[in-house]
Amino acid sequence: MEDELNGVVPCSSLAVESTIRVGTAGALWGLCMGPYNSRKNGLSGVDHAAFVAKSVGKYGFQCGLVAGVFTLTHCGIQRYRRKNDWLNGLIAGAVAGAAIATRTRSWSQVGGMAALVSAFSAAAEYSRSL
Repeated sequence: MEDELNGVVPCSSLAVESTIRVGTAGALWGLCMGPYNSRKNGLSGVDHAAFVAKSVGKYGFQCGLVAGVFTLTHCGIQRYRRKNDWLNGLIAGAVAGAAIATRTRSWSQVGGMAALVSAFSAAAEYSRSL
């Protein structure tokens, strides 16, 4: 079904949809991990609530950003190449992985994360085509 939508729905719409879905999942993850990490750090009261709120925003934003970048890149490459194969996932994974690691400002970490996410994305795309 996803392949049928890729030809009709604009890439920007697919990117927004995946950003909202995965961003929501990331926010829920932050809502689960925030209280645990807050207690682990010995926070209570207002500091605990602020830490949880920051965790929700942080995880939601990061997950949504990665999903949006990956989906937009994957869709754009697929439309440009007019092929739906593992190479689209490889390139989109590299771009999304680099987007994750840019905050570190370390080229070795950017390259490593791009390679890691790229490999997993290509493997997932290849396994779907079998």
